[in-house]
Amino acid sequence: MVKQFSLPEFLEKAKTTVVVDVRTPLEFEQGHIPGAINIPIFTNEERVIVGTTYKQQGRQAAILLGFEFTGVKWADFIRQAEESAPDKKIMVHCWRGGMRSGAMAWAFDLYGFEVYTLKGGYKSFRRFGIDSFSKSYPFQILSGSTGCAKTKTLQSMKKLGEQVIDLEDLAQHQGSAFGSMGKLVQPSQEQFENLLATELAKMDVSKPIWLEDESVTIGKRVIPKPIWEQMRRAPVVKINIPKEERIDFLNEDYGNLDKDFLKTSVLRIQKRLGPLETKLTLQAIDEGRMKDFIRQVLVYYDKTYAKGINNREHQNIFTLEISKINPLENAKAILEYKKSNKL
Repeated sequence: MVKQFSLPEFLEKAKTTVVVDVRTPLEFEQGHIPGAINIPIFTNEERVIVGTTYKQQGRQAAILLGFEFTGVKWADFIRQAEESAPDKKIMVHCWRGGMRSGAMAWAFDLYGFEVYTLKGGYKSFRRFGIDSFSKSYPFQILSGSTGCAKTKTLQSMKKLGEQVIDLEDLAQHQGSAFGSMGKLVQPSQEQFENLLATELAKMDVSKPIWLEDESVTIGKRVIPKPIWEQMRRAPVVKINIPKEERIDFLNEDYGNLDKDFLKTSVLRIQKRLGPLETKLTLQAIDEGRMKDFIRQVLVYYDKTYAKGINNREHQNIFTLEISKINPLENAKAILEYKKSNKL
């Protein structure tokens, strides 16, 4: 017997049970419940045809056509489900919780799976995510110039028991012209929001939630406006680390990247660097003088950072001087500083 769950019940059960999204590959790529797998009942093209048939000829004609499309696929659907859920417990959803998930759930149930469906489908999850952005969160922002190892410091803070959301990891981008690292592929905007909503749902709002100081855009992904506005109002711990320390740290991350990728990235910001600076930066890359390349672009990024931090409310900024980059020790120092300043 197929059981239908509300969204909270579904998400709780999903922690231990495989979730199958039966929408098309295109719909799934656009956005899905994090952790779900895709077993599409229709191809992208078949869904369009069935939808058109539904509008022009009605429900029964669309259902009949749907069965014609899927007739030879059912055994493969079940094999995929068995491979993904060998315990034969499975959760199924489509867009609204209608015919597609109903048909797949029926087939899995008939075969002997323990099946659960989501009331309202993915649409209910999407609504939950968007609504979550308007709630209030006790954000704390870690700020600092490029190369302060903020991400690694936040990771160390998480290991020390702090609540941390890594926006750059969710966006799969390091937040600069070089942020793709030549290999990272960003999720869609919708999926970025889904991932963020899922992280927010895990947080205890009675305790601080640490985020890195970000622009409103991370690569091509945009932080939802209500969250961005809360980030701008939140208390900021700004760490100051000597420039040479930052250059050494950045050299470890960027010094060995593909030179063509680095040069292409430099050309993206050439108008902001200026013609002479662009020429010197490209020359340093060609000649393998990676620290000189980093030193050159830091002139631009440090100016950009200074402008951004100066646009914040100064009373919300608390500055901590740090001499060396050591993520774990720096994380401890930040938490001690926060405690002593009662942030």
